[in-house]
Amino acid sequence: MVFKKRALVFATIFMLIGMIIGLGISSNFNLHTNAYTEEPTISKEAVDILSKTGQAMAEVAAAVKPAVVNVSTTQTIKTQGMPSPFFNDPFFRRFFGDEFGQIEKPRERKQVSLGSGVIVDRDGYILTNNHVIQNAEEIKVKLSDKREFKGKVIGTDPKTDIAVIKIDSNHLPVIKLGDSDKLKVGETVIAIGNPFGLNQTVTSGIVSATGRANVGISDYEDFIQTDAAINPGNSGGALVNAGGELIGINTAIFSTSGGYQGIGFAIPSNMAKVVMENLIKRGKVIRGWLGVSVQPITPELAKQFNLKEEKGALVGDVVEDSPAERAGIKRGDVIVEYNGKEVGEPSSLRNMVANTPPNNEAMLKILRDGKPDTVRVTIAELPVEMQKTSGKFDNYLKGVHIQDITPELKKSLDIPKRITGVIITDIEDGSPSEGVLAKNDVILEINRQRISGMKDYEAVVSRIKPEQNILLLIYRNGSTIYITLSAQ
Repeated sequence: MVFKKRALVFATIFMLIGMIIGLGISSNFNLHTNAYTEEPTISKEAVDILSKTGQAMAEVAAAVKPAVVNVSTTQTIKTQGMPSPFFNDPFFRRFFGDEFGQIEKPRERKQVSLGSGVIVDRDGYILTNNHVIQNAEEIKVKLSDKREFKGKVIGTDPKTDIAVIKIDSNHLPVIKLGDSDKLKVGETVIAIGNPFGLNQTVTSGIVSATGRANVGISDYEDFIQTDAAINPGNSGGALVNAGGELIGINTAIFSTSGGYQGIGFAIPSNMAKVVMENLIKRGKVIRGWLGVSVQPITPELAKQFNLKEEKGALVGDVVEDSPAERAGIKRGDVIVEYNGKEVGEPSSLRNMVANTPPNNEAMLKILRDGKPDTVRVTIAELPVEMQKTSGKFDNYLKGVHIQDITPELKKSLDIPKRITGVIITDIEDGSPSEGVLAKNDVILEINRQRISGMKDYEAVVSRIKPEQNILLLIYRNGSTIYITLSAQ
């Protein structure tokens, strides 16, 4: 009897516990059910912020898009004749004859390329990249209103990858040039161009970095880096700030796939402006020259020269009778400021000097033996012998860039004193001499004519016809050799 009562009590207790647990589960289920069935809400403040941001971006894009144009170029590409892979096979020769497998004659085909440009003057002047219109036989410019014009090349500057073309029209929409020196990392920017031929494409992002150099795109590099999507065809397009001002010319992407990967580069508007004005007024770019060889500051050099920071440009050599020598700059000086602007790397000093008009004074802040000093120097024009040719010849030396051999080059490349001529500084992709000539080759003779400098080179090469074979005597790796450039 007692056992039955206890059993009844335990049963009652377990039943109560089960009811309590059931209520809890039911309650949680209802709570979860209610949580999932509740509709999410967006605050009015959030909607207003996003709407205002979107409206601002749309207004900027609408204001600048009409000044961004499509640039298409046409050029003739000559392809080398190729022999059949079976031309030495006796079996095929037996049935097809001895002429089987002979090298075909070179063929020609038209190649069309697409890029972008920015109207910077109401009378039809357009900024674009040099590589967009390089070697073009015909240039067509298509405006945002679908009108098409024939483009004329005003001038090119391969060293900065800037070119200026012009169309025969006026009262055109333009983009106001901004001050790229005031650009800050993190600022919102908009890129406009024609990627993959898709006209008037707008992308946005931020400034990822400024002053990017040593990228390997051009000789004078001071790039704006951005994560705004830049793809093939965007080259020459506009990079604008929140005020709709042009602060960069889109020039390249950093990619292993050929498409957007979050890193794009633009030429700063201040650099593009200097180059543009030179090309329009003079047809060429006149650059400033200081006359020093500089190198970056490493941790070891900073200790040796008693420097607190690893910033500046260390002077390794001073050219005789140069502006630097006349101003009293010495080997071992560290240039840390140029006209009030900080010199972080040698490349930034090089760009600032190049953008300074000749005969203008510049104030340099230097560190000598760890102590600060100020030097005033009058910038000169970059000597002709230190400049390079553009490689624009319609023969087998097309795409070959050269310059005179300076004492500094002889020393750094260990070229004997007896060697005179011009040195190859670059060979463009697709050049007929690609794979035959190489960078740092010294050209001593062309078609048995002695070459002592750039003037000789240009005089001789300009007379060579497109299909004419070329015999070169070059200095390479300590010896002189003859090399021929021909169709086969």
